[in-house]
Amino acid sequence: MSNWQNFRSQWQRVRYGLIFLAAIWLSLGIPGCSFFPPNSQISSPQPTQTASSTPQRFDGITINFVSQADISPAAIKPHISKFESQTGAKVNLINVPHQDVYKTLWKDWSSGVSKYDAATLVSPWMTDFAKASYLEDLTQRVQADNALQWQDVTPFFQNFSATYQRSIYAIPLDGDFHMAYYRKDLLEQAKLEPPSTWEEYIAIARRFHGKDLNGDGQPDYGSCIDRTFNGTNAAYFFWSIVSPFLQSQGTAQGTFFDPQTMKPLVNNQAFAKALDISKQERDYGSPQGTTQRDVAKELFIRGRCALSVYWGDIGTIAINPAISKVIDKVGATITPGTTQVLNRNTGKLVACDKFTCPYSLERVNHAPYAAGGGWVGVVNAKANSKVKDAAYAFISFISQPAQSNIDVTIGQTGFNPYRISQFNNQEAWIKAGMTSEAADKYLGGISVSLNSPNMVLDLRIPQNQRYQIEVMGSVLIDFLTDKITREEAMQRIEKGWEQITNEVGRESQRTAYRASLGLTP
Repeated sequence: MSNWQNFRSQWQRVRYGLIFLAAIWLSLGIPGCSFFPPNSQISSPQPTQTASSTPQRFDGITINFVSQADISPAAIKPHISKFESQTGAKVNLINVPHQDVYKTLWKDWSSGVSKYDAATLVSPWMTDFAKASYLEDLTQRVQADNALQWQDVTPFFQNFSATYQRSIYAIPLDGDFHMAYYRKDLLEQAKLEPPSTWEEYIAIARRFHGKDLNGDGQPDYGSCIDRTFNGTNAAYFFWSIVSPFLQSQGTAQGTFFDPQTMKPLVNNQAFAKALDISKQERDYGSPQGTTQRDVAKELFIRGRCALSVYWGDIGTIAINPAISKVIDKVGATITPGTTQVLNRNTGKLVACDKFTCPYSLERVNHAPYAAGGGWVGVVNAKANSKVKDAAYAFISFISQPAQSNIDVTIGQTGFNPYRISQFNNQEAWIKAGMTSEAADKYLGGISVSLNSPNMVLDLRIPQNQRYQIEVMGSVLIDFLTDKITREEAMQRIEKGWEQITNEVGRESQRTAYRASLGLTP
């Protein structure tokens, strides 16, 4: 190893150590430290609370609860019997495929004769449902709920996942944003550091692609990133690639639109560069990544991938001896960044310096993406008042530390850490099967991302599903399957987004977008 490589390796370790310490400092809520955008509209923090020992009774009450089919069996169903025995309520769980949850609830709650009393949503959807007055305002319930221990929920998830226009409409059950995962054993053997930029990510993927990475005699993959599932995963994972190119001035800058004009930031050199990287990554990944949902996660756990980008699930599933071939071989870090960022005035890429990238590390701009923001529990505002009380109590029960601090350590739940106690106490993670070192790496990687001053918020304006999934997701699938060119992809997304903005109302969308970034109208 050259002197320069040795210096760089040592600096990387020091750098990540310093970031981790800073992240922990911020996650503890030290006065004067905040990663949320300035002027953000946030709920007032509640004092530290202690749990109540006498659950309220709801004898004779039935709660019709809708949840995504993927998370219900492990994350929702196991809590039903205990809640029912403590409260006397009955929970009727309705499992709905992920791609149908939004439209199923919207159709039911807009009908005037609702069948469903409560549900789990991806947090950005809350904007549409709350604006339409379909969600119960939970602010007073949260403030009176000792058992929920609201102050233990990290500020990001309190304010981004739970709050709309200064009121609490949802209870976080999960903390979602993307992280980069790497085969620690492979990189150590090759004397490589974890990728800091997307160029380094592609170079590492190229190096290991086609080699047998799990000893089964079959050629494996350099990178595993999902690119399908009706456009959902294509949109989510592409945005982790493009985000550091688009946002460098902090969370309030935003990535989707120009906050002044609502012009989409999708037809420029930065977006073109990210499309190129996405296609390069495809060439070093599994062909199944374009046809099957979550195949990338499964391939990584089976030891068939050198790199991946995913939510926090991989870290917990990787320790399951029944399915994992990579126990104690997984590292986690912030998603890769870039040394060039978009000049929004010219549409061109410019080099990172202290002005263009004030939050950069070694002139690398990172912008971790809160993809989906996490699952939250919500209550139908039109439900019977007693049913609403029972439904809130059930959601609170799932989110309370006694349940959630265990749930986030179980990969099958799909729930990732969102409480301060889940970062500060390793006991549950070690009991679940992580070594202390693995827990440090996993929780440290999450903390670095969660507390980045350049964290990218998911799109939280009306019709966000149409922008991200119906338009961008479908275009990305066509691009990644070579049906359209890079230029055609950018033009189609721009045209589709402008059409939605004009249809809904440019000024109202501009106001909503600015508010989501913590900016004044």
